[in-house]
Amino acid sequence: MQSYSGILALFIGTLLTACSAKSEKKPETSAPTLPVIQLTNQDATLDRDYASNLEAVQNVEVRARVAGFLDKILVDEGKPVHKGQLLFQLNPTEFQVEVDRAQSNLESAIAQAESAEVEMGRVKLLVDKNVISPSELKLARSKMATARAGINGAKSALAKARFHVSLTSIRAPFDGVINRIPFKRGSLIEEGALLTSISDLRQMYAYFNVSEKEYLSFIKKRLDPDKTTVREVDLLLADDSAYPFKGKIETTETEFEDNSGTIAFRATFPNPKRLLRHGSTGKVRLSTDVDDALLVPQKAVFEVQDKNFVYVVDANNKVRSRNFIPSSRVDQFYIVQSGLKSGDRIVYEGIQSLKDGMRIVPRSLPAKSLQALYASAR
Repeated sequence: MQSYSGILALFIGTLLTACSAKSEKKPETSAPTLPVIQLTNQDATLDRDYASNLEAVQNVEVRARVAGFLDKILVDEGKPVHKGQLLFQLNPTEFQVEVDRAQSNLESAIAQAESAEVEMGRVKLLVDKNVISPSELKLARSKMATARAGINGAKSALAKARFHVSLTSIRAPFDGVINRIPFKRGSLIEEGALLTSISDLRQMYAYFNVSEKEYLSFIKKRLDPDKTTVREVDLLLADDSAYPFKGKIETTETEFEDNSGTIAFRATFPNPKRLLRHGSTGKVRLSTDVDDALLVPQKAVFEVQDKNFVYVVDANNKVRSRNFIPSSRVDQFYIVQSGLKSGDRIVYEGIQSLKDGMRIVPRSLPAKSLQALYASAR
């Protein structure tokens, strides 16, 4: 019996020892090391990009004003042209025939007028000698007036025929660049047919839409109604590269669009190297000055049911989620309206794995870290 009790005691002791050893080997979960930033109020210039459509200052369609066969194409697609330069030549033969006919009609009208004038002189002489009645003179004068009117009509017809001949020579309306030419030499061109278009690429218009709130902010902060102050803007090309020349906002539309509630701005950009083309796209970058703003990086924010939260680090290095209300969102930052204050420490990165009450090892970013983050975002 004593032997059995001793064995049982030995077994229990061994079991407790094993459990104790197992308990001692269980590792403790280590606190993650995460970057933390301290919020501060600061003045900032925040960028916002707006999709824009680029248009040449002048872009016109060149159309045939008369019908005919295309005899000559004197330019090539994509080449520069000068005002008055001959671009296309239609066959003028048919219209030259009209000119010859009108010229003949004019000469005939002149001859008839001369004959009517001679006849009136003869009738007047006979009336003066009382050989014929005065009514004959009135009739002669009427015939001469009709003949002179015929001269004017013939001159108008000749001018019109010559004008039609001139329309067979299609010339550039201004300095620009030729676009696509859809017809080939020998094609039958109908009146009104589109021969090409010409773009004046020395300057470009960039049109972009802004909200009513942004429009009011722009007008109040940037434009003095008593001065012709012009706002400079940047342009990002379709490949997100920066266009090397700054543009200027010169005008806005006068009405907001009913559907979107936006209004169009127009910025003008110089285009000395002809890099920008009519119909291309880009992004106009508009800078907004914010005074004494509390900025929160977008990377530190997460959303729950359309509300914005950050993880705030307390004095014991424990994190708690906190809701805040942004006044606006520009580029990679929120501008805080309420819910956070200057001096709050928030987790900048790695928020996906955090829960309320977790302890972290904060890795404070360098002094003025938020300013540095803001500068790098620009």
